[in-house]
Amino acid sequence: MDFTPTQDQVAAADLAARIFGDLSTPERLAAAGTGTDPELWKALGSAGLPGAVEETGLLGLVLMLEEQGRTTAQVPFAASCVYGLLAVARHGTSEQRDRLLPGLRDGTEVATGAFPARAGVRVDGAETGETGSDGGTGRLTGVVPWVPWLRDASWVLVAAADRGLWRVRTADAGCDAVELTAPWSAGRLVLDGAPAERIGGPGAYDDILAMARTAFAGLQAGVCEGSLARAVEYTNEREQFGRPLAAKQGVQLRSADAYMDTEAIRVTAYEAAWRRDEGLPCAGHVLTAAWWASEAGRRVVHAGQHLHGGMGADLEHPVHRHFLWGRQLDAYLGCGGELLAELGDLIAGGEGSGTEEAGATWAARK
Repeated sequence: MDFTPTQDQVAAADLAARIFGDLSTPERLAAAGTGTDPELWKALGSAGLPGAVEETGLLGLVLMLEEQGRTTAQVPFAASCVYGLLAVARHGTSEQRDRLLPGLRDGTEVATGAFPARAGVRVDGAETGETGSDGGTGRLTGVVPWVPWLRDASWVLVAAADRGLWRVRTADAGCDAVELTAPWSAGRLVLDGAPAERIGGPGAYDDILAMARTAFAGLQAGVCEGSLARAVEYTNEREQFGRPLAAKQGVQLRSADAYMDTEAIRVTAYEAAWRRDEGLPCAGHVLTAAWWASEAGRRVVHAGQHLHGGMGADLEHPVHRHFLWGRQLDAYLGCGGELLAELGDLIAGGEGSGTEEAGATWAARK
C-alpha cells in the first residue's frame, strides 16, 4: 500500500488549508452560529474544491476534510461531497450526472444525506427508470429524526427501509430545526408523499455509506488534531509554580496518548480511502477507520478539553468546539459498539459487502 498523495491531492489539501485557515477564525465561527458561513462556502466553490473531489478521489477528500476539521469550519463540505457529488458521479445515470453535478461542483447546490437507512421511511408508487433500478421515481413517507446540514441543503439523499436511495428536494419535504451536540445546521426531515427520484441500484447504499464513514473519519482526524494542537499550545504557555504545565509528566503522557489516537484515526482513514480509490476490498478497513474515529476520537477531544483545565469548561473557548464536533462525530453513522458488531459479522461471513462490485461498476462507467 502507498498512501503518498498525488500532486493534485497535495495541491487541493494545501488550498483547502489556506482557505479554512484564513476564513475559519474563532470570531467568524461564533458569528456563524449553527448555519453555514456563506463567504467561506462561496470561497470553496470559487476555488473549485468540491468539484476537485472527482479527480482527487476519496483520499483527496479525506485530506481536505482534515483541514476543515482542524478549524471546525462551519460548512457542509463532507455531506455535500459524499451524499451529493460522489453519490451522483458514481451511481447516477448519465442524465442525472449532466443535470446535478454542475451545481454540486461549484457549490451553488448543497446536498446532504439521511443515513443510515431508516425502517420508518417507505416508498410508494415507485416507477422504474430506463436503466432498470436506476433513475426511477416514487414518493417517500416517513420521518428521519435528524439530518446534518439539512437546513442549508438544496436536496437530501434519503436511504429508505429497503436501502434504496432517493433524492428529495428539501422544498418538497418538511424540515424542523433540531439542536445537535455540534453546532451544525441540522433538521428533522418529515416526508409525506414527497416526490423523489432514485439514485443508483443494488450496492449503491453500501458504497455510499462506506464512503461517508471514511470521509467523516478523516474529518474526525482533523478535529482531533486541532484539539490536541490547542492543548499543546495552552500547556506550553500556562505556567504553574514557575514551570509550564507541559513540563509535567502527567500532561506529557495524556498528550502522547492523544497523539497516538489521532494518528490511528488518520492512518486507518487513509488506508480505507486509498483502497476504495484503487478498487480493492475495503469493507473491513472502512469499519476499522470508523471505529477508531468513534472510540479514539472521543478520547482525544476529552483529553484536549481536560488539558485546558478550567478554561476547557468555558463554552466560548475554541477548544470546546472541537469537543462538541468530536462527540457528534463519534456516534454519527454508528457508534463504536455498533461498528464492532458489523465488523464481527463481516469477518464471520467473509470479506466483502458489495462495495467492490459497485466500485467496479463506477470504474466501467468512467
